[in-house]
Amino acid sequence: MIIGCCFICAFLVLINKVCLQVTVEGFIGGSVVLPCSSAERDLKLQDINVLWRDEGSETVYDIIKGKASVERQDPQYMNRAETFPEEYERGNFSLRLINLNYTDAGEFSCFITHSSGSKQDNVRLFINDSTAEKDPGTQSDWKKILLICVCTIFIILVPVIACFIIRRKRALASYIGGTVAN
Repeated sequence: MIIGCCFICAFLVLINKVCLQVTVEGFIGGSVVLPCSSAERDLKLQDINVLWRDEGSETVYDIIKGKASVERQDPQYMNRAETFPEEYERGNFSLRLINLNYTDAGEFSCFITHSSGSKQDNVRLFINDSTAEKDPGTQSDWKKILLICVCTIFIILVPVIACFIIRRKRALASYIGGTVAN
């Protein structure tokens, strides 16, 4: 029974990670912000390096020792990628990508390294044809995904809670039975 409960908890964690995958949608000619942040606060900027890479491992943008560095930036991102330096100390290293085109679609990685550790965030960027309003069906897709995630978590959580309650009742019954017998 304990193994079953542990399996359910592990599955719940896996589902949670899948549901929280970051995706961003952009439009041809528009701009998007690709999120990347560190949970660490009050960071020392001189100890921070952030490397933004696309799925081809091309350099999108670098922050070296807390300062923007575009020396090794791939030409396709020149004058189209920017960050928010005023947010660095708060752990926000998000990237704005402007003048989007079809080749920007794909996965981007943000590698953060600092004195107390490192972290990687991945963001999937989807590009649509125009800046025209989205199809109403597309607008509700995220709601459907969220609903599926919540329902899945609920379906998994109910048996876990039931396992816990049953175990508590059995333990309480054996405790009461043990004291009455004594």
